[in-house]
Amino acid sequence: MVQFKTDTSEKPHSVQALKTTHYCCWPGNHGVSEISRPTLFREEEGKQSVIMRKRFVILGGGESGVGAALLASQQGYDVFLSDQSSLKETWRKELQQAQIKFEEGGHTPKLVLAADEIMKSPGIPEKNEMVKAVRAKGINIISEIELAYRFKGDSRIIAVTGSNGKTTTTALTFHICRTAGIDCALVGNIGYSFARQVATGPKPLYVAEISSFQLDDIKSFRPDIAILTNITEDHLDRYEYKFENYIYSKFRITMNQRQEDYFIYCADDEVTMQYIDQFKIQSNPLPISMRKELLNGAFIKDGDMYVRTGHEHISMSVFDFALKGKHNQYNTMAASLAAATMDIRKEKIREAVQTFHSLEHRMEPVSTVRGVEFINDSKATNVNSTWYALESMTKPTVLIMGGIDKGNDYTLIADLVREKVKGIVCLGTDNTKIHEAFGNMVSPIVNTGSASEAVLAAFHLATKGDVVLLSPACASFDLFKNYEDRGNQFKQAVKNL
Repeated sequence: MVQFKTDTSEKPHSVQALKTTHYCCWPGNHGVSEISRPTLFREEEGKQSVIMRKRFVILGGGESGVGAALLASQQGYDVFLSDQSSLKETWRKELQQAQIKFEEGGHTPKLVLAADEIMKSPGIPEKNEMVKAVRAKGINIISEIELAYRFKGDSRIIAVTGSNGKTTTTALTFHICRTAGIDCALVGNIGYSFARQVATGPKPLYVAEISSFQLDDIKSFRPDIAILTNITEDHLDRYEYKFENYIYSKFRITMNQRQEDYFIYCADDEVTMQYIDQFKIQSNPLPISMRKELLNGAFIKDGDMYVRTGHEHISMSVFDFALKGKHNQYNTMAASLAAATMDIRKEKIREAVQTFHSLEHRMEPVSTVRGVEFINDSKATNVNSTWYALESMTKPTVLIMGGIDKGNDYTLIADLVREKVKGIVCLGTDNTKIHEAFGNMVSPIVNTGSASEAVLAAFHLATKGDVVLLSPACASFDLFKNYEDRGNQFKQAVKNL
């Protein structure tokens, strides 16, 4: 039985008459002078006492880091943000306007290691030299969602994690809640960072997409409703190439839950079911399944979805779902089940499930050119996501795939590729593994070095009635800024045909 360690971190001192000086570091000025700590002066029985505010250092200056800086500063911490590269201009201006100290272009060990507590942005791995130094010194490291949780007050949290489907499930859950008239915010990996939302626009309910990286450094973070969509091999480079490490990370979403909370998971997911009994989960279990009927949970039988939470029963036809494909039926079950635990009326759940629109870069229809349909699934950054995309294909498919391989096992999609794919267009700097995996079952396989080249090659291979599917199964950072950039360039190239 795996039991997670939990602890509650100290909250900052309350701020009364604050006297402080703020410093900012500028591009090209990494060698900053030492920053003196702001002090808090408070009168006690006619004497002036000095209390040092808790020094809170943030590693990483993206949306997560800047959001955390705004919240920590608002709550009275002595905040310093350090980014190894350069900050985006919008985030730099935000920090300057909030008079938050920062540096960019590298980490100054003396300034970082003076912290009482550190927030590490999710994109920074444990093997980072600055993180190693922080760990060696024994400074407490938390994630941005942990900081946000400290100050969310009485608000509730629906948190969604999983290897695949978490973005769609999160967005659909949010859509159902909004349709029901609930004042809520979409946070985490989509929308604003959780910390920024708490600082600038607190809500009674937060619907959060949470990654394993964010869960790695939680201490007390506790969602009222936790959803684990599934677990497949992903991000193994961040987990010492040990699948079990990644699995344990995903299950951390349940570690602080109580008996009054809910845990929604897929009973059809082999990995989840293999490991679930190893964790001491206190919350109410609500499984989803397409293989068996459930007394409590959600299941699909004979083309109908049934949602049962003990006190609420809902049913509707899967043909009324706005989201198509088997994988989206799982996503819809999870979101509907979460909504049912919120006591949202069944009529509102049905309405929202029927009116939801698919998200950008996730099986997004782009255009049909001379009878060839183009679909943008750039968000598919692992093999399992591409499996779901191919599983939903009903026409001959030209598959555009490739990028930065994260230890992919392409045998997972071999049968679907053999059955449905008529040609593969590689979009990446190193396509060796793709050629090795599919060279004996698909011809042709061509290499390209840009989105425009890939679209032209795929269009040439396709005929009327075919689909060109961008579902890379890889990360995008070899040729693109991120998966959004990859998807946008793909869509622009289609428009240019």
